[in-house]
Amino acid sequence: MNFKRLLLPLVLPLLCLALPALAQDKVVTGKITDSKDGSPLADVSILVKGSTIGTRTKADGTFTLRIPAGKDSLELTSLNYATQVVAIEGTTINVRLEATNAALGEVVVIGYGTAKKKELTGSVVSVGSKDFQKGTITSPDQLIAGKVPGVSITPAGGQPGSGSTIRIRGGASISGSNDPLYVIDGVPVANSVQSISGVSNPMALINPNDIENITVLKDAASTAIYGSRASNGVILITTKKGKSGKPVLNFSTNVSSSKAARYVDVLSAAQVRSYVQAQGDTTYTKLLGSANTNWQKEIFRTAVANDNNLSVSGAIKKVPYRVSVGFLNQDGILKNDHLDRYSAAINVSPKFFDDHLKVDINLKGTIAKSRFGNQDAISSALTFDPTQTVYSGKSAYGGYFEWVDANGALNTNAPKNPVGLLNQKEDRGQVNRSFGNIQFDYKLHFLPELRANLNLGYDIAKGDGYTFIPQEAASNYSTGGSHTIYKQKVNNRVGEFFLNYNKDLKQIKSNINVTAGYGYYDNLTTTYNYPTLNARDSVLKAVTYAYDKPRNTLISYYARLIYTFDSKYILSASYRTDGSSKFAPDYRWGKFPSVGVTWRASQENFLKGIDWLSDLKVRGTYGVTGNQDGIGNYGYIGSYSYSANNTALYQFGNTFYYTTYGAAYITNLRWEETRSANIGLDFGFFKNRITGSIDYYEKKTKDLLGPITLPVGSNFTNIVTANVGNMSNKGVELAINASIINHKDFSWNAGFNIAYNKNTITSLTQSTDSSFAGNTTGGITGGTGNTIQIHSVGYSPNAFYVYKQVYDKNGKPIEGVYADLNGDHKVDDNDLYRYKSPFPKFILGFTTDVTYKKWTLATVLRGNIGNYVYNNVAANIGITSVINNTNKYISNAASDAFKTGFQYNQFFSDYYVQNASFLRMDNLSLSYNVGRVLNNKVGMTVMANCQNVFVITKYKGVDPEVGYLGTYPSVYTGVDYKIYPRPRTYTLGVNLTFN
Repeated sequence: MNFKRLLLPLVLPLLCLALPALAQDKVVTGKITDSKDGSPLADVSILVKGSTIGTRTKADGTFTLRIPAGKDSLELTSLNYATQVVAIEGTTINVRLEATNAALGEVVVIGYGTAKKKELTGSVVSVGSKDFQKGTITSPDQLIAGKVPGVSITPAGGQPGSGSTIRIRGGASISGSNDPLYVIDGVPVANSVQSISGVSNPMALINPNDIENITVLKDAASTAIYGSRASNGVILITTKKGKSGKPVLNFSTNVSSSKAARYVDVLSAAQVRSYVQAQGDTTYTKLLGSANTNWQKEIFRTAVANDNNLSVSGAIKKVPYRVSVGFLNQDGILKNDHLDRYSAAINVSPKFFDDHLKVDINLKGTIAKSRFGNQDAISSALTFDPTQTVYSGKSAYGGYFEWVDANGALNTNAPKNPVGLLNQKEDRGQVNRSFGNIQFDYKLHFLPELRANLNLGYDIAKGDGYTFIPQEAASNYSTGGSHTIYKQKVNNRVGEFFLNYNKDLKQIKSNINVTAGYGYYDNLTTTYNYPTLNARDSVLKAVTYAYDKPRNTLISYYARLIYTFDSKYILSASYRTDGSSKFAPDYRWGKFPSVGVTWRASQENFLKGIDWLSDLKVRGTYGVTGNQDGIGNYGYIGSYSYSANNTALYQFGNTFYYTTYGAAYITNLRWEETRSANIGLDFGFFKNRITGSIDYYEKKTKDLLGPITLPVGSNFTNIVTANVGNMSNKGVELAINASIINHKDFSWNAGFNIAYNKNTITSLTQSTDSSFAGNTTGGITGGTGNTIQIHSVGYSPNAFYVYKQVYDKNGKPIEGVYADLNGDHKVDDNDLYRYKSPFPKFILGFTTDVTYKKWTLATVLRGNIGNYVYNNVAANIGITSVINNTNKYISNAASDAFKTGFQYNQFFSDYYVQNASFLRMDNLSLSYNVGRVLNNKVGMTVMANCQNVFVITKYKGVDPEVGYLGTYPSVYTGVDYKIYPRPRTYTLGVNLTFN
């Protein structure tokens, strides 16, 4: 039978019916971009409404789709963006998608894996690159200032490359480290605890432009998986990765200008002359000069910076890649301060075996070259006589004016010329740093629910440099100048392996996610020792050993279970045990469990019918974390070292031998251990136009690390680090985000967060009497060995320890008169009292952005309430006796001297403990999305930005945000002296995207 002849009569009518329909099909092309910045959106789902026909956008946001006859609209959907339906008009469709405020389906990094945001049990906040702070940003911590509730980010000052001190929920230690753990792409990295010589801040060696996302883990259920390093929270940094599609080239550049926003209020030259002449002492009136020198303006300048970044991302034969380079050239507002930073990053993410094996390779490299301005000039500029000229007109001391006697010899008690201090010290450093990892993630062929993950990482650095002070410099004249050389190498290695089993059990509406793994962390530092040299390179002090190689190792085992039932009941539990070489064998292992539960109440049937309720989730967690940072590597071992001091030689016959000395040690030192509980509520209203969270937490830290005094002769020193007591933190956090207006041409988004925290020392193993040196802290400038703070039971750590000032009827403090608080009719040390805290009770953040067509205006405000600062500048030089003193030179004074009338220092008066609450506009930016230029080949955005716009405060010093000094064991906070002013910075920038 001829089947062709049989089928022909049937096929021909069908073809006749189909041809008109095909003739009516049309091909539509277009591009999908972000509504705010115009960036292309990849992987957007484009579906012909009313059919199953669709496609997805490429990496450059473009698409091509054949539309069947009779179809008139497309439905566009993308993660984190509002679904949009558009009419098919013509053959080209370009659409700008609006980002949603709360992407409940968002996947966030939680450490050793990811989790859906809607199913998190812990307190986790993730900030993406679109929401980062804008402007001249040199360190990653600056990107999220004011963005995360309960996270205090205090700038270290205006030095180029300087970072910030981050405190998450108030910190958990009084003498150990309070810094969070930083993990970049799965690799723990060196931070301020493990410093790198030659750079002011190790985190500034990470280019912020390479960062895609920063996630902050705050409660123990989130951080316990990191165990012994997680008591102060964990910051997970995810860098940008390559994406499939055609190459996309991005170039950004900005130029900025910075200047000091405010100077310390000191007396003018006219005020100094008037005061000295009024005293009628010709010895001093003869010393007055005729100049009017503002020494602060002599040492500070308008600083210029330029930041350039170039990246290329795409895929080669389905292998995604991203390559970037950056160059930062930044002057500091202190003269001679400068930083050049060269950075490069490579990411390659190939897949093998039908995508069962994923390999992620991340490599980062930085070269930072710094010249450090002499910050001693800052304090000298406050006290040097403003009636004198900068230069003396003589050759002595390099030509700078210095205080000398009749014979031309230096007055060693007088301050040194600030400009001379700056120009006669050359302090240079260079750091080469590289960190990265290779991660293998294999999904087993025979059991695809099981993944094996191997992560091998490294963090290496070499820092070296020198300082040189010529022999004619007044600062080092007695030693013939100075030549100091330093060099250090850091070699940290990470090896981790874990198995993850993730299985949907649909028959019982469950999902089980189990992770178990092992970690090895080795940290080695090599510090090279050089002799002490003068400017002629003569050896003033020899060294015994060429180098030191401190090293510590951490070994870990960890496991985590996440069980989800019916997509609304989630149970998570984790356990980690760490063994650290820093502790004696009997105390080496720490155990860190956690448990958390989540109820997605909005998924219950009785709430699903409430239209205005989009999301409601209740969380509860409890866990244990530890802290080992800030203590020595071998503090439990009795050790001896050769003395390197030529004065410590012992003679046998005609030979002199170096003596040995013992280091302090304590054999039963244990981890600091923090037990933390958290109850949280997440909510969303009106289709998540309004979202937010509320958290209440309690943290209790036991076995606090701190100094104790030992009986004489019982150890090699009378003060050692030991476990000294317990502390608690309690607090509440609230965050609200709202999409207030969301129209095509106009949108307005706003976010507000506030956090309350109270930290209290609950017990100390040593006496809390003020005579116990181990409890006093907060070293100040002035006097010898003076401290202004104390750790006491029932009070905040670092509470100020002062006398209560008595005032006259006009509200003016009476010099040397203090309240007799204990009523024994005399004022002595027993009348010192604990007064205020340097830590804020409330931390606030506010962000908002308004977009009108192609314009976007955005701002970030931050604030602290309830924190106090000891104004050490006023306490030290805010007195009249410093002007014409007994040492035959004239000095300047803080203007506070005329306000108080104090003649002599009153260091311990509570008058100098001042309210440092503040509201600061941290960032104000205006951007314009120019759109496509150069024959539609380049996307262009321009930006103008101001940082440190204004600050409102009652504090009388330069800046109410006084940086935290985190060096161990001398930890103090809230003491304001010789601060490097934080500048006001204006930035202009442009971003170009070629695709």
